[in-house]
This record gives sequence, C-alpha cells and structure tokens, in this order.
Amino acid sequence: MKTLLILRHAKSSWKDAGLADHERPLNHRGRRTARLMGRYMSARKALPDLILSSTALRARETAELAIAAMRAPMDLRYDERLYLATVPTLLEVISQIEDDRKRPLLIWHNPGLEDLVFRLSGKARAVPTGALAKISFDIDRWSEAVRTSGVLDWLAKPRDLEET
Repeated sequence: MKTLLILRHAKSSWKDAGLADHERPLNHRGRRTARLMGRYMSARKALPDLILSSTALRARETAELAIAAMRAPMDLRYDERLYLATVPTLLEVISQIEDDRKRPLLIWHNPGLEDLVFRLSGKARAVPTGALAKISFDIDRWSEAVRTSGVLDWLAKPRDLEET
C-alpha cells in the first residue's frame, strides 16, 4: 500500500507585475496557508517521507513553510520537471520515486495538478491553491501507479480548515 500526497502551492503574490512567473513569491495568505497545511498533515498523521517540489519560488516557499509547521525532518527535493508539468511528465516523476517511499508529497501547479488527481483517482475535483489531496494505491512499486487507479481518500481545502 502506498499513498501519494498532492499539494497545490499556496496563494502567490501578483504585486510585482514585472516579475517572471517562476519567481513569484507567496503572499501573506499563502504563507499562512502553507503553514496550516503542514500542521494539518501532522495532525492527520500524514507526514510525507519525501517531498518533491516544483522549482518555482511559490512552490519552494510552500514546501519550506509546510515543513517548518510539521516540525519533523523531511527529505525535500526540487525537480524542475514539476514546473507547469503535464500529466505524462507527472506520471514519469511518480514512476521514478524510490519504492521504499510509502508517502511522498508532490508540490506544484495547475492545471496539471487537477488533471493528475483525475487521472490517478477517476475523480474530477477542483483543487484551489493550498489544497491537499491524499490518494491511496494498492501497489508495491511506484511505477505501478501509472497503470492503475488509486482512491482519493480526501481533499483538504484551506478555507474549510480555517473555518473549523
């Protein structure tokens, strides 16, 4: 049994219109949300054993703030393939995750993110910025995830967590 956690980067800032898309930072709300989702993973005992993040600044900041909120050591890797990745690229990244990893977390962007949730679970879901999905697979190797369907166990949206 393996579990894939998928986190859409938190809300980014559009304050500096001249900034390249790759270099947009999180805004205040995004920083708060990234910490919230880190605490949520910790409270749900859904701590990842590997984090793969897009190299975009907003994704890197989301990863770093979530890790700080989890208060646990994490293996964090940045993968430039995740920046604006399509489903075939994302499936390639997932298939290359080491098989001893039971619960990796991927942090990147839309539209590829929502497309991947649908491809892996058969469930079409809107995934707003900062939302976290958990998909479970009855597999032994990550390469099998690209050929099978998982179960979308839950989708946690920051707005819903802030209200509770």
